[in-house]
Amino acid sequence: MFKKLKKFGKELVEEFQNDDVPVLASSQAYYYLLAIFPMVILILSLLPYFSIDTERVMSFISNNVPGDTASMIRENVVSVVEKPSGGLLTIGILGTLWSASNGVNAFIKAANIAYNVEETRSFIKVRLISIALTLGMIVAIVVAIMLPVFGDVIITFVTDLLRLPDSTVILFQVLRWVISIVVMAGVLMALYHIAPNEKIPFKSIIPGALATAVLWQLISLLFSFYISNFGNYSATYGSLGGIIILMLWFFLTGIILMVGAEINVITSRHRQSKHG
Repeated sequence: MFKKLKKFGKELVEEFQNDDVPVLASSQAYYYLLAIFPMVILILSLLPYFSIDTERVMSFISNNVPGDTASMIRENVVSVVEKPSGGLLTIGILGTLWSASNGVNAFIKAANIAYNVEETRSFIKVRLISIALTLGMIVAIVVAIMLPVFGDVIITFVTDLLRLPDSTVILFQVLRWVISIVVMAGVLMALYHIAPNEKIPFKSIIPGALATAVLWQLISLLFSFYISNFGNYSATYGSLGGIIILMLWFFLTGIILMVGAEINVITSRHRQSKHG
């Protein structure tokens, strides 16, 4: 078992170096930065219709976005959440969705390099795939917001109605977070399956999707801890500190996504050699 893991790790390092993953992650980070604000506007324009408290939204953002980035966008978040705008929603759906899909489009190009395939699909098909995957990510993010926000209300209602013991309540508390992670893993599996111009069986995608989900949570937690305790970017760069932190976070996200893709490539290669 140890020898297999060692061999797998060696192959992963080789793929990481051969595909120059840090360069691919850097290009993704640039497009993610351009795409994040249109996506945030699009998501936030939906939230007022669900009567979600502004502070809960900010709490979710603060827990999932590193450093001073949350405070940097706080004014815009409050404005959009507290004042529903049909016009903004229409513009968001028609206009910003195209911009938001640029991030996924960058990942598609990087995934093709990881999978060692050329892009033969038409520009329109690739863009439609990018938009569809972007919509899937938006749904996953909304679910991730809704479950923590409405989870307590649902659990309290069910507990009072059925008079459940404390152990069952704890189980429900864990379950809502599990559902959120499952939704995220599902979106990642779709991303790894559809994005590259190479159809890999879902069995070969599961390891990379799970590794990405776990690594992303871990890296985000460690990066937030580092920024909060050691990296005082705001003191050095002033108002640009939030942007720099966001770029670094996107860079790490790009690396993690590519590591997941490389894991899928190696897993698929082993399956083919085993059954070939």
